[in-house]
Amino acid sequence: MTKQTEQIVVGLDIAKDKLDVWLNGEHFVASNDQAGHDRLCQRLGHDRVRVVVMEATGGYEADVALALSRYGLPVAIVNPRQVRNFAKAAGYLAKTDKIDARLLAEFGALMKVEPQTLPDEERRHLRELVGRRRQVVSMLTAETNRRSKTRDEAVRTSIDSVTEALKGQLAALDGDISSAIKRSETYSEKAEFLLSVPGIGPRTTAMLLAELPELGAVSNKRIAALVGVAPLNRDSGRLRGKRTIWGGRSHVRAALYMATVVAIRFNERMKAVYERLVAAGKAKMTALVAVMRKLLVTLNALLRKKEFWGAAP
Repeated sequence: MTKQTEQIVVGLDIAKDKLDVWLNGEHFVASNDQAGHDRLCQRLGHDRVRVVVMEATGGYEADVALALSRYGLPVAIVNPRQVRNFAKAAGYLAKTDKIDARLLAEFGALMKVEPQTLPDEERRHLRELVGRRRQVVSMLTAETNRRSKTRDEAVRTSIDSVTEALKGQLAALDGDISSAIKRSETYSEKAEFLLSVPGIGPRTTAMLLAELPELGAVSNKRIAALVGVAPLNRDSGRLRGKRTIWGGRSHVRAALYMATVVAIRFNERMKAVYERLVAAGKAKMTALVAVMRKLLVTLNALLRKKEFWGAAP
């Protein structure tokens, strides 16, 4: 492949106010606003761009990724941890925005990062609502913990006031999430299948729909790896280490964990699996994780086949 026909991997380092871009060996900066996005799209707007690689930055990447995608440019949002590990392996010691942009381009090229399909408006809206609910729950927990540690009545009154406001926000968000799912033909259908499973409630359903769009569309092995409930080997030579779960989407895994705790009490199939493993000598947490994976692959099968729980094998 000649230099003229070689496809380019672009590295894009994102900050709140600016974008550092590594394009075909050259570095330039654009503002992280509409004008900067337009400039970036025009600069990259040719057929030789294979993919624009950027890290998930907690939200700063959302608008520019959408702008690039609307312009017809392929985008990939990658895990920052993977990029950090790549940087260590490649011997990058210094860190600047320019270096980070170059690093992302090299990571995308060497690791053959593929473009992704960005969330549509429905999923983006649901993800925002679910994420906000998680934040409110976190604040509510923090206020509850603060109240338990104070004896001052004035402080307790203040905390109670904030707590009541947060509870109101939580109720409103639950209503918004429920409405968002009902308004969507795709989500409402999937929700019916998921809610038919004993142990899976509205909150877990919303989390799965918002944060795990691959559910029902990929293999059981792949879905377990995405959530982080696939046991990973820790072997070396004659040593056989303890299998552990690691990585994956932590918020989804946390929701699945709570659903599994309910399922081993009220879902006869999952309860039987758990009790069989414990009776065989497995540690309770090991058995619980095994049931988490079982529950997840069952949900994956139900959505793939479009079946309700009663029809599951």
